[in-house]
Amino acid sequence: MEAAVIATNGLRKCFGELTAVEALSLSVPRGELFGLVGSDGAGKSTTLRMLTGIMEPTGGRALVLGSDMARRPEAVRGRIGYMSQRFGLYPDLTVLENLRFYADIQMIPRKGRQERIGELLDFSKLGPFRDRQAGKLSGGMKQKLGLACALVHRPEVLFLDEPTNGVDPVSRRDFWRILYRLMSEGVTVFVATAYLDEAERCGRVGLMHRGELLACDTPRGLKKLMEGGVLELTGSDPRHAVRLLAGEFPAGSVALFGEKLHLYSPDPENAGRKAAAVLAAGGLDLTGMRQVEPTLEDLFVSLIKNKG
Repeated sequence: MEAAVIATNGLRKCFGELTAVEALSLSVPRGELFGLVGSDGAGKSTTLRMLTGIMEPTGGRALVLGSDMARRPEAVRGRIGYMSQRFGLYPDLTVLENLRFYADIQMIPRKGRQERIGELLDFSKLGPFRDRQAGKLSGGMKQKLGLACALVHRPEVLFLDEPTNGVDPVSRRDFWRILYRLMSEGVTVFVATAYLDEAERCGRVGLMHRGELLACDTPRGLKKLMEGGVLELTGSDPRHAVRLLAGEFPAGSVALFGEKLHLYSPDPENAGRKAAAVLAAGGLDLTGMRQVEPTLEDLFVSLIKNKG
């Protein structure tokens, strides 16, 4: 069996008395699209910085392509790509000039350089905007240009730190299509995101909270970890319904999903009866109630609640 392309063993990072990452152990095989998911402050960015050799760990090890990133990051630097939350595009340079600049940084040979840049322009659909200054691009196009710059040297492993943060839904969808294509070409993609709906697109997902890895599996496998169940409720004035139910159920048990409510409970049957009574007492109509498959957000909330 081939060794993991990305592996951590007891990885730990402290900033003074604050522990940002605690005892993180995971492995990612070649060609996988792996998602590390958590809210702000969960330790995702710190983990990526240790995996790319930018930051030294306090303890444990981070291995990428067999190299210890705290000791010999230069051994694989030319084989990995990294796109940080604020990727360093130069706003006064055009799309084409930014790509040429990153090709210079990565010391891409002159022979074949133009072909590679042309591939990336087509790949990202930025060809029509090659002469536009980066600072005048939309948020989604800036992210695609940042990705193209990170790919200019054909990395085997790509690290992305919240690449679609603040990007419109259409651009997010296009961005993920690009990631699927990279994965189909054998690139290993490690993406950190706060969007749990995006995590559903990954082959495997690690759920991270306050520096700790709560669980790691396929999206379907993770959902099987959930104890109890999730009820989907429909009725009049869902926002008011959320407020009523939130006052009667433990914190984090009730969430609004569009015009529907999700109610998590270890005992869905009794929770359903109680919810119906609470809404009726509040003068709200309950038009539908059924148990549904949990989302990753439902699972994440339940794991955090159980952790206390």
